[in-house]
Amino acid sequence: MTENDIMAELSYAYLHAVAARAGFGCKVGSRIDDGASVDAFVRVNEKLSDDSTLWNFDIEVQLKATKQTLTESDGRFSYYFQGIKRYDRLRDPGSPLPKLLVVLLLPNDPAQWLTLDENALISRRCAYWVSLERAPASDNETGKTIAIPKTQILSVEGLRNVALTLSRQEDLLYVI
Repeated sequence: MTENDIMAELSYAYLHAVAARAGFGCKVGSRIDDGASVDAFVRVNEKLSDDSTLWNFDIEVQLKATKQTLTESDGRFSYYFQGIKRYDRLRDPGSPLPKLLVVLLLPNDPAQWLTLDENALISRRCAYWVSLERAPASDNETGKTIAIPKTQILSVEGLRNVALTLSRQEDLLYVI
């Protein structure tokens, strides 16, 4: 496997671990799903709140991983998303399923990505999520720099809060 393949697999493992601990299912997408900018699906199958109107739904997830140090400004990371076709699919409000972009930040040194012993399995750094729904169109055909709020860590609590928002049929909109 290439280094990029390993980083991609670690992003899947991260999502699976967080979703499982949150009590949600997680399924890897197919090649057809990948062509539609979907790497995985998170399955929510519980009523999260008394005011939830949905309790049996999927969240589509596009996964990315990087060992680059992202520029930070005003509490947001700047991430260059390559591939306008995928970007446009993630920002399209016409999809029936909500979509998240999840970016796993890894240390520059691959030896630090994952360590373990009999007491712990440790993944260094973390992933962040962002919804690109209604994000602005790109002015080029190669990529788009997006802002990812540092507060949007893909943690158990973070994923459950995303699911709660969606269960109330509230939008997760991209905010510049």
